[in-house]
Amino acid sequence: MDNVKIGLLGAGTIGGSVIEVLHNNRDIIAERANTAIEIKKILVLPREIPALQERGLPATDNYDEILDDPEIKIVVELMGGVKPAKDFILQAMAHGKHVVTANKDVVAQFGHELFDAADANQIDFLFEAAVGGAIPIIMPLKRSLTANKITEVLGIVNGTTNYMLTKMTDSGADYDAVLKEAQAHGYAERNPEADVEGKDAARKIAILASIAFNSRVKFEDVSVEGITHITPADILYAKRLGYVVKLLAVGRSTDSGIDVRVNPVLLPKEHPLSAVSGVMNAVFVRGYPIDEAMFFGPGAGKPTASAVVSDIIEVARGLERNSAGRFGCTCYHKLPICPVEETVSSYYIRLLVEDKPGVLGKIATTFGNVDVSLKSVVQTEANLDNHVEIVVITHAVKHKNILDAQAALRALSVVDDIFNVIRVE
Repeated sequence: MDNVKIGLLGAGTIGGSVIEVLHNNRDIIAERANTAIEIKKILVLPREIPALQERGLPATDNYDEILDDPEIKIVVELMGGVKPAKDFILQAMAHGKHVVTANKDVVAQFGHELFDAADANQIDFLFEAAVGGAIPIIMPLKRSLTANKITEVLGIVNGTTNYMLTKMTDSGADYDAVLKEAQAHGYAERNPEADVEGKDAARKIAILASIAFNSRVKFEDVSVEGITHITPADILYAKRLGYVVKLLAVGRSTDSGIDVRVNPVLLPKEHPLSAVSGVMNAVFVRGYPIDEAMFFGPGAGKPTASAVVSDIIEVARGLERNSAGRFGCTCYHKLPICPVEETVSSYYIRLLVEDKPGVLGKIATTFGNVDVSLKSVVQTEANLDNHVEIVVITHAVKHKNILDAQAALRALSVVDDIFNVIRVE
């Protein structure tokens, strides 16, 4: 077969790494795809063209040069963001070009529209790199695990927050200090909102849950809570109780629908995800008959090129066999989203209370009045002004009961403050 020619949109960190991989591994790629893969055009901003041309790379700032080129069979979108990436993807599909992307924003928000367009134009639309960077998880869920009834997908899918929580755990430093360190190392953006408030992870779990449960889950369906309120005290108490604090993306099948959310959790130290540290990512899958499986690896940056190029090879194999559309949309159910108030979890609650007799009894009674059962209560050393901190771990309970408990606790004169409430997995 003649060389498969691609149009590359973007030559940043991931795009530049894709260029390197296609060059450095060109021989084994040609063997595995049964054809050579050649970059015909690279779409970049005008100011970026000279540097690419100096390297002998075919750069342009005119997307029509890619759209109107019949030799270009695959468009690889690595620009990021929604605009103009979504429009460029749809235009490529309308021109009969297969699409590979690493764009979690577009897939999470507009996946249904993109799959419809891919189906209408009978082309492939692959996005392995949109979740987990180099970790293979999209295709395993779509293909390797299709014999399974998936009941749960848990993910540490944001390297920035995992790095920050790891540093807080190892050093005892506070949130502001580790954020500055993450920014200094290039792990966090100048504006870290998407990472630290859980939005990046929410887009990724929307994609994973859609595939795992064969039902459309959109970004706005995900209940999101970030890590900005996590303190060294919470991490220390978690250690003492046998837990680590992680920002977890959760997709779970329940009788009330799909429980899909992102929030900090106290994770038992024996759970496989608890050992995932630094900027690494991991996705844990539970189902029948597989029972449990975990996918682990680098979740961002240059290694992401591994997933992008693998998708390119997959499309090239389809072209060689004149076969396309094998991995289309699998969201054939219309399952409800479980309201966050109905989700079930154990909870860690840290309180500041008056240090006097009868306080623990009043607190226990207050929890019991809203049907919250306590698993353990830990009282710490005396604080200033005759106050002490109390840490409570509840049994599994609906989130709405925890909201009722917080309201009732705030009404008690012996409770001075509720420092934090964190789910326990």
